[in-house]
Amino acid sequence: MAELAALDDPKIREVNARHGDDHGVNLGKLRELAKPLKTQQDLAQRLWATGDSAARLMALLICRPKAFGRDELDAMLREAGTPKVHDWLVNYVVKKNPHAEQLRLAWFADPDPVVASAGWALTTERVAKKPAGLDLPGLLDVIEAEMKGAPDRLQWAMNHCLAQIGIDHAEHRARAIDIGERLEVLKDYPTPPNCTSPFAPIWITELVRRQQEK
Repeated sequence: MAELAALDDPKIREVNARHGDDHGVNLGKLRELAKPLKTQQDLAQRLWATGDSAARLMALLICRPKAFGRDELDAMLREAGTPKVHDWLVNYVVKKNPHAEQLRLAWFADPDPVVASAGWALTTERVAKKPAGLDLPGLLDVIEAEMKGAPDRLQWAMNHCLAQIGIDHAEHRARAIDIGERLEVLKDYPTPPNCTSPFAPIWITELVRRQQEK
């Protein structure tokens, strides 16, 4: 905790605060600190229990993803608090856990939009890697009906799913692009040079073009 506190930078904290995060540690330096620790599940759980966001990010780097129970991960997600902790928990831990599919189904239907966004993130992972058994037209129906008015975190996750369906599944590509064009979600999102816009029609078209060039 002392080492993490020593890494805290007020300028980084100020930038992170604009995105809803409450830590001031450079993530590259955080990873450097975590590397020699390797995997230490007990330490990870103690760091998580502090409630400190930087400590929780460290915990997610040194934990053993398959060691967590379903209810434990559900509780961790609900108390994650900040976007970065939430994202790392889903991407670095839940996706590698044997309960991921159970949690995907439970979170997808959760009334809390932040929890639901995790269900959509796990669904997007399945769209890309294990689409068998997913109702892709049904997902597009939900996105078409609900994405426009969804809260920010949930909207972002639904939009990613929309783009992933369009990128990976040619039979649904035209409909995915059409939904994106009509809803105009993230159409005006400021995109840095050399980065792909998160506006689904542009995102889909660009990624498909890259795949075809390979």
